[in-house]
Amino acid sequence: LTSDPYNIINDPEIDIVVEAIGGVKPALKLVLAALKQGKHIVTPNKELIAKHMKEIMSVAKQQGVKVLFEAAVGGGIPIIQPLRESLAVNRLSEIFGIVNGTTNYILTKMDQEGMEFSVALKKAQEKGYAEPNPAADIKGFDAAYKAVILTSVAFGAEVNLKDVYVEGITGITQEDIQYAKDIGYVVKPLAIARMVEGQLDVRVHPALVARTHPLASVSENYNAIYVKGKPVGQVMFYGPGAGGGPTASAVISDIVKIAVGEDVGPSRLKSIRVRKIGEIKSRYYLRLQTLDRAGVLAGIAKAFAKQDVSIAAVMQKETVGDVATIVILLHCVAEKNLRAALDSINKLAIVKKVSSVIRIIS
Repeated sequence: LTSDPYNIINDPEIDIVVEAIGGVKPALKLVLAALKQGKHIVTPNKELIAKHMKEIMSVAKQQGVKVLFEAAVGGGIPIIQPLRESLAVNRLSEIFGIVNGTTNYILTKMDQEGMEFSVALKKAQEKGYAEPNPAADIKGFDAAYKAVILTSVAFGAEVNLKDVYVEGITGITQEDIQYAKDIGYVVKPLAIARMVEGQLDVRVHPALVARTHPLASVSENYNAIYVKGKPVGQVMFYGPGAGGGPTASAVISDIVKIAVGEDVGPSRLKSIRVRKIGEIKSRYYLRLQTLDRAGVLAGIAKAFAKQDVSIAAVMQKETVGDVATIVILLHCVAEKNLRAALDSINKLAIVKKVSSVIRIIS
């Protein structure tokens, strides 16, 4: 045992270094130093890999060593190796799913037990699923790191974290959970990476998922990653997404791969444009607070029509005093058109508040 990491880095008898410090400082400095000493690296550090994959892989290639990070995404779910090997002959088009167990646990409790967000978060912290400061999870940063890694591995793309649209689950309310349930959906925290006409669509946000979809049944702190490609079709990887046991399993698996000499060398990353969120097309669920009077829907519909936003369904929910809750489902539309329409709707005297805007995954 030693308290000085350089005793390990400079030891000629050590071939593999496991970095489990977390974060970027001092992890990046130590990992690069180990690589330059000819050490293979195994790490579960998603933030490090997401932010500095290109630099780390470049040094590893120069030194002829390997960097493995199976535990950085999905905990105990083997997803990185299948993407690199088993599915390597496929032309992948989409990879999406639940990659953060904390937020999935929170939304599960809100859906199945009727908890408010704050209560579900507290329960997650009591169980050890959420940190005392849960910002990285509930604001979507943890899932964004994983989305970058999955995109890089699945599509061989260099992705800058700042190009990934990130939205957490803090805006999800019990009203949204129940209204989604009424129309056959469940709210899930998703990370999405798609190849669309030679460009990437990479984002993290909560979404309404049909209860008939396999992802809808993934509950508690479990993860599930859905992969689409040709000729394989559609496959889903499911398992515990966090915890000491699953992480240890993935780390040890990577150590074994290197020890037995599996061909898992550094990936070559290419530059592919990442689309801005305004360019992305999706269906939407909206919840508005409006005055309960004639002409409200006509005014809203007019604002949508000006931006080519098409309404699929409208439902009026409860009325409190003279304020009504209206739920609107939209057909597929570019986000920039929706946002322009909502800017106009927010200015209408009949609209008190646009309370929720949630994407719908078909």
